Amino acid sequence: QVQLVESGGGLVQAGGSLRLSCTASGGTFSNYRAAWFRQAPGKEREFVAAIPRIGSNTLYADSVKGRFTISRDNAKTTLFLQMNSLKPEDTAVYYCAAKQLSMTILSSLERAYDIWGQGTQVTVSS
Repeated sequence: QVQLVESGGGLVQAGGSLRLSCTASGGTFSNYRAAWFRQAPGKEREFVAAIPRIGSNTLYADSVKGRFTISRDNAKTTLFLQMNSLKPEDTAVYYCAAKQLSMTILSSLERAYDIWGQGTQVTVSS
């Protein structure tokens, strides 16, 4: 079973870009569904993007659609979130998540994932 370690968070100006990384270890990453979630202070954790263990299909929250891109490199056991055209409302702690699954079905539900990273802070200034 994999463990997840996130990196790439930081401070960026509105309109700028940032790429988050989530490196998995301890298993075959291609066997895991993966996703990004975020949580702003005082807000519930919300879905951001998801990607199946194999293939290029992706799923995005309406709030980030067209601006964010989720991808994965199974050979490098890494999940990415490329964030462009960042807005102050994107400020949150971002979490990567995964679950071992033989199917390739996408999910935006927290309960579809049982392995979580520690979170990385993204702050977007205006």
